[in-house]
Amino acid sequence: MLGIVLGRSRFLSDVCAPFIKAVNAIPRIILASLFIIWFGLGMQSKIATAFVLVFFAVFFNAFQGAREVDRNLVNNARILGAGRTQVLWTIVVPSATSWILASLHSAFGFAIIGAIVGEYTGADKGLGLLINHSQGTFDAAGIYAGMIIITVLALLAEYLLTLLEGRLLRWRPAASGHDVQL
Repeated sequence: MLGIVLGRSRFLSDVCAPFIKAVNAIPRIILASLFIIWFGLGMQSKIATAFVLVFFAVFFNAFQGAREVDRNLVNNARILGAGRTQVLWTIVVPSATSWILASLHSAFGFAIIGAIVGEYTGADKGLGLLINHSQGTFDAAGIYAGMIIITVLALLAEYLLTLLEGRLLRWRPAASGHDVQL
């Protein structure tokens, strides 16, 4: 939602841009160590690492999606008496949803990486710990098992995200040409 709000407000965008760029420049994987210090070896540090890896990919797509809304559609809605809030919820958010969902397809992989790196760096349980322990004991089967479980989780999440995308974007007209699905 922050990306949509900043995408619609030139003033807020200009004010916040230097801070967003500065925070985006911080190497996110390095933050995993800080999160372990701040939040401990529990789930909070893994969630924080995954969130930081995903946030900017989704934020910038939401920002751009809010900027790319058809101006004619917005102007027509305003002529018909729609207020700022109505334009936001009935035009901008649905238009930006396709951008956000597209970014979630790649961002989910980053979330998994963040969680695994968080567990690999320091954890008392999890797949990252399994892979780290297997690596330390030269147990290739353990490493492969971790990789297979992560792959199955990623494919399941991708399937669910595709279902969600189909449901949320039902309102859009069918694309011309052939649909290509990866």
